[in-house]
Amino acid sequence: MAKVMVVNGPNLNRLGTREPDKYGTTTHAELVDMVVAWAEGLGLEVEVGQSNEEADLVEWMHTAVDDQVHVVLNPAAFTHYSIALRDACTMVTDAGLTLIEVHISNPMAREEFRHVSVISGVATGTIAGLGVDGYRLALEAVARRVG
Repeated sequence: MAKVMVVNGPNLNRLGTREPDKYGTTTHAELVDMVVAWAEGLGLEVEVGQSNEEADLVEWMHTAVDDQVHVVLNPAAFTHYSIALRDACTMVTDAGLTLIEVHISNPMAREEFRHVSVISGVATGTIAGLGVDGYRLALEAVARRVG
């Protein structure tokens, strides 16, 4: 059974209450339950993490490489400036693992400073603007790629 780590960055612990017009009303706990159910339905073993700390996300990418685990990553604000996270994501894809970047909102439809992702260039693929359903699509993509 393929393993997938779903990693959520800063402020995503506030889903459901933070800007529901942009991020919806699904809470992070509800998202975790949905991700677990979707993964099980696809025959994937999943672990979900969230942190507001950049170093935690970097460490999780290192763990993914060491343990040969595919990644679904919502880097949140780190999308736009974290070179450390980008370098760690490069290690994931260089190891032959799938890394799907997910955004609940569409960064290109938002403020100009959100239009640049330092992660997209090293990710296997990016899904944006489809709400929490983007996580399901990302898990489906991982399942197809790992067969």
